[in-house]
Amino acid sequence: MSSDNQPPCAPDPPLTCAVCPRLVGLRSELRARHPDWFNAPVPSFGADDPRLLIVGLAPGMRGANRTGRPFTGDYAGDLLFETMLEFGFAEGAYAADPGDGLTLRQALITNAVRCLPPENKPTGAEIKACRPYLLATLDQAPSLAAVLVLGRIAHDTFLTALGMRKSAFPFSHGAEHTLPGPRPLRLFDSYHCSRYNTNTGRLTPAMFKSVFSRIRETLDREV
Repeated sequence: MSSDNQPPCAPDPPLTCAVCPRLVGLRSELRARHPDWFNAPVPSFGADDPRLLIVGLAPGMRGANRTGRPFTGDYAGDLLFETMLEFGFAEGAYAADPGDGLTLRQALITNAVRCLPPENKPTGAEIKACRPYLLATLDQAPSLAAVLVLGRIAHDTFLTALGMRKSAFPFSHGAEHTLPGPRPLRLFDSYHCSRYNTNTGRLTPAMFKSVFSRIRETLDREV
């Protein structure tokens, strides 16, 4: 699924990646303040044979940037992993710690941008710099059948990475799209499972679980 003639690369950036000066600067500041944090590009987490890929935008400061595992250590992870456990995409117990023993079943979680951006807002250049890793993640997961994007920016970033027009696949919570190509994918949209969205009622646990219910039904139907 390579686009823009990007050269092949590994699905995860090196921990010493220095492509984006602004992100490297923030990592350096945080290493000085919190030397026990992960403070590096966060690798994807999940099964070797995923049928579902979950795409967030970027690590959270006290979540993945601290723990080194996507969506681990902040509120968004609480709701995400609780829901994944309920619908059979995870097993074990989630304890907001990468050593909790939680494993994912036929699912993989990644971020479009692998490093923590200031104010949780990556620039267009930073998103583009990480694009090869998103494409490599897709290329190395031939079993994928569904993708869940969390939030409009992740949705737009994913479509742009595949060279698809955003206007052809508009974002809305609960939307589903069939993406054309040699390996068609079913794209599911959800508001991000952030504390802000849930506290304001923009996203309720029931709304989030309804998306996962449809994903589960889709994948079970295609077995």
